[in-house]
Amino acid sequence: MEKQKYYITTAIAYTSGKPHIGNTYEIVLADAIARYKRSQGYDVFFQTGTDEHGQKIELKAEEAGVTPKEFVDGVAAEIRGIWDLMNTSYDKFIRTTDEYHEKQVQKIFKKLYDQGDIYKGHYEGMYCTPCESFFTESQLVDGKCPDCGREVQPAKEEAYFFKMSKYADRLIEHINTHPEFIQPVSRKNEMMNNFLLPGLQDLCVSRTSFKWGIPVDFDSDHVVYVWLDALTNYITGIGYDCEGGNTEQFKRDWPADLHLIGKDIIRFHTIYWPIFLMALDLPLPKQIFGHPWLLQGDGKMSKSKGNVLYADELVDFFGVDAVRYFVLHEMPFENDGVISWELMVERMNSDLANTLGNLVNRTISMTNKYFGGAVTDKGAAEEVDLNLKAVAEATPKAVEAKMEELRVADAITEIFNLFKRCNKYIDETMPWALAKDEGKKDRLETVLYNLLESIKAGAVLLEPFMPETSAKILSQLGDGKVTEKPEILFARLDLEEVLKRVEELHPPVNEVPEDVIDMEAKPEITFEDFSKMQFQVGEILECEEVPKSKKLLCSKVRVGREIKQIVSGIKAYYKPEEMVGKKVMVLVNLKPAKLAGVLSEGMLLCAEDADGSLALMTPEKEMPAGAEIS
Repeated sequence: MEKQKYYITTAIAYTSGKPHIGNTYEIVLADAIARYKRSQGYDVFFQTGTDEHGQKIELKAEEAGVTPKEFVDGVAAEIRGIWDLMNTSYDKFIRTTDEYHEKQVQKIFKKLYDQGDIYKGHYEGMYCTPCESFFTESQLVDGKCPDCGREVQPAKEEAYFFKMSKYADRLIEHINTHPEFIQPVSRKNEMMNNFLLPGLQDLCVSRTSFKWGIPVDFDSDHVVYVWLDALTNYITGIGYDCEGGNTEQFKRDWPADLHLIGKDIIRFHTIYWPIFLMALDLPLPKQIFGHPWLLQGDGKMSKSKGNVLYADELVDFFGVDAVRYFVLHEMPFENDGVISWELMVERMNSDLANTLGNLVNRTISMTNKYFGGAVTDKGAAEEVDLNLKAVAEATPKAVEAKMEELRVADAITEIFNLFKRCNKYIDETMPWALAKDEGKKDRLETVLYNLLESIKAGAVLLEPFMPETSAKILSQLGDGKVTEKPEILFARLDLEEVLKRVEELHPPVNEVPEDVIDMEAKPEITFEDFSKMQFQVGEILECEEVPKSKKLLCSKVRVGREIKQIVSGIKAYYKPEEMVGKKVMVLVNLKPAKLAGVLSEGMLLCAEDADGSLALMTPEKEMPAGAEIS
């Protein structure tokens, strides 16, 4: 009987630099799912790889003094090295600079052009270089990129566009009739309400302002824009040919069973990608799962913020399986997870060294001490055994149910609940006490047999998540006889020593506080420029939400004897009732303008941290409304 296929992919990693542990989480998550599916008997094909074109790469290569190809060769090798370090069992590592991929992208572009889905025009809008995306003014958030929050620049250039609206109704119908298509449901609602239902704009699919990309073969001034290039890896990597010469693997494996991606690129995978596939007359992937982020402390990892953790460094401290356990176990299904050195040490000591490691060690040690390493079921059962057996028998089904919903953290919790139940069983049966009574030898042997069988069941289930640990446990349990000297699976760590070592590896640079923010310098101004701006203390008398706006509050602000109406994009940070009575810093002589149809006669000044959170600027001491700020 032929095995049922299962095709799983990760997003391909962008080769702008070394991936941090938040990026690495995705490949480990995909690996756990792929390994689990193999354990169920599926014929799994697991693809990952690197996204290697674009303006950002071109700029970074120039900064490094190498060609773009040399630059991406180095980064791609580093990424693959980390994927291998984390013991991930991918079947294919595709690079978008692979010749076969580039040729297919050119064919796909030409096919879509010839059938009228792509047309030539001009693009004018705001461009975010890190995201390599154009946005209209209305799509910006506080004037910045809606995806990454960085500054955008005006840009205009000739470009080819894809007619997204042509397929929008068909995609909406597919999403509505396939509730499993986008997971979690919150991601589906976001895509429908924010993008599809308001109406799709045509998508820019070529660029002329840089050269590091796949050339449009019938128009040499253009290179294929990133998303049409990157997304098609999921089909080119398994042998798609838009001229009809598809490989047997493509015929077998497509459509993909699961695209695993980060929540920040859900729009590209659930809107652009399905529409590209519709235009190519290909079936859509069965499921797209937008996983949450793994955050350091209370913020997203960022090199500019200096809070980046890397997988290889964490492995040096904790080992591969401990890092795998942590990133898989600490990541909720829908909400962001948090990683820190303190939490890693706590999990290492409690879950891994104690709950699991100590359980295996003392069970093997007692089996050797009392029975020379081999036990059988003597049938000396008692009621306390029933619950342990019930948990052991129920755990595989519980894990399967969680994995069917991609709730990987919950699946691991089920396995560790079995290990915790084994530890409780030891406390309940007290084998050391049974050993003192020769008349209870059969009971002691039965207890140890129950423990070994339960641990073995848990170890088998653990393989997709912690493959090396699973193998070590099963090897020590043996086939009929346990090992003579149990290996310590996880050693306890001293938090102070770990933190001291971390500080030695990452000494403070010039003693700069961690919470400072560097800004890109704006052009110098003269005192005359500054003197044109009038800043005064204002007192907020009234405040209410602006109708039909998700971001704006409208405040009545007393400045001296005058009352000004000021609209501010701070609704996410202040409730209207919190605003009333505050003394704030006001730019008084800003030219009045309408925001969301409401007149604004000034500006409230705020400070912004690295995460984009805002705080109103208020005077340190009590000052009257109208006091000059100079």
